[in-house]
Amino acid sequence: MKYLVFIFLFFFIYGFSQNHSKQEKAVLLQAKKLDSLMQNNNEKIINIFCADVSFGHSNGWIQNLNDFKKDFLSKKVNYKEIRQTEISELKQNKNAVSIRRTVNVSGSYKNNDFKMKLALLEIWIKNKSVWKLWSRQSVEIKQ
Repeated sequence: MKYLVFIFLFFFIYGFSQNHSKQEKAVLLQAKKLDSLMQNNNEKIINIFCADVSFGHSNGWIQNLNDFKKDFLSKKVNYKEIRQTEISELKQNKNAVSIRRTVNVSGSYKNNDFKMKLALLEIWIKNKSVWKLWSRQSVEIKQ
């Protein structure tokens, strides 16, 4: 399994446009890891966040790290698939990178299934040489 993950990550990184800096590629890899951990409902996801992370959800929820942990670990929201479809903007300023991207998400909330397309704005900051998610805002794209 680890070998397959390595191959996937190698091709994911290798497939990036050569226009991205080493730092931007590292953040894109972290964003992909975030999606994977969320899709697999893996509690290691907590390690990707800054202690003062803020989530703005498409339904109006605003969560801090403790709120997210409580809901994620209780499986209040259970993700089945998170698939990135586009990166529309990637900007770096010193130790911060912002990414605007689009993802298709499906899962269940309190046992009610959902499926939606989201526009995300994520702010990642470098913390002791590791990129951590500091802020994330999602907006549903109606089709």
